[in-house]
Amino acid sequence: MSETRFDVLAVGNAIVDVLSPATDSFLAAEGIAKDAMTLIDEDRARTLYASMQPGKEASGGSAANTVAGIASLGGRAAYIGKVADDQLGEIFTHDIRTIGVHFDTPPLKDGPATARCLINVTEDAARSMSTFLGAAALVTEDDVEAGAADLQASEIIYLEGYLFDREEAKRGYVAAAEMAAAHKRRTALTLSDLFCVERHRTAFRHLVAHHIDILLANEAEIKALYETEDFDAAMAQARQDVAVVAVTRSEKGAVIARGEEMVTVAAEPVSKLVDTTGAGDLFAAGFLLGLAQRRSLAEAGRMGAICAAEIISHYGARPETGLKTLAEAAGIAFE
Repeated sequence: MSETRFDVLAVGNAIVDVLSPATDSFLAAEGIAKDAMTLIDEDRARTLYASMQPGKEASGGSAANTVAGIASLGGRAAYIGKVADDQLGEIFTHDIRTIGVHFDTPPLKDGPATARCLINVTEDAARSMSTFLGAAALVTEDDVEAGAADLQASEIIYLEGYLFDREEAKRGYVAAAEMAAAHKRRTALTLSDLFCVERHRTAFRHLVAHHIDILLANEAEIKALYETEDFDAAMAQARQDVAVVAVTRSEKGAVIARGEEMVTVAAEPVSKLVDTTGAGDLFAAGFLLGLAQRRSLAEAGRMGAICAAEIISHYGARPETGLKTLAEAAGIAFE
């Protein structure tokens, strides 16, 4: 096994997020599915953006948010994702490098623009996402191969379910998982979204059973993956497929299992729920760093809960308060 340079290397959709307050009537008028992610084309992205209220722009993408959280915790993070050679691509690249994440995937020279996710947030903190994937969807096996040295030097390789729509990305994920296994590294997958599971259930089931060590999901996603309404039954099946499974359950916290061990992690209290965008991404940040640092399941889960609580207390999916400071104040020790 090569020297470990990174705690987590993530592969995912490199996206610029646009967050805006919205009403349920606006969602209905625009035909936006509430509290879900819907793929849109570039023309729709332009017209919807023009209709939205003034908002906040920030570099995003699910796995990119996760590595941003890891960096805020003081962890060592790397990222593979595709942006275009345009202004938004430059913004994404600058932002992710500035926060301390290693990122050197070459930009796309010819093709669609850099991806953007238009997120309408209603008063109940639900986020309804309309995503133009653009260049982000064009991650291939070649990009994984180009990042082979970084991947081989990472404790955990984290794969984002949202990127699974194209066959090229699927092959890239299998290549990443096989490379990780060959170098005695662990591979993690987030299911990302209920609709994502519904689109790719068969492929996800195969990937999970044959290539994944650590599975992250929310309750609806894990039930959908195993086609059951029984949470315990879904957990039992997941435990047969992977070494570690972590399932978030909103205000109920999270349930984490490894072999015969199972722990329940309480949700951290928040004074005000503002925006749930990125809650799962930031839970993954704390949890995966905890696993990479060989912490107990309970402590890794608590790290995830602390990170998720910070992110839902404000708009946006990137931390506004240093997560390491918050974790230390909660009694988590760092070397």
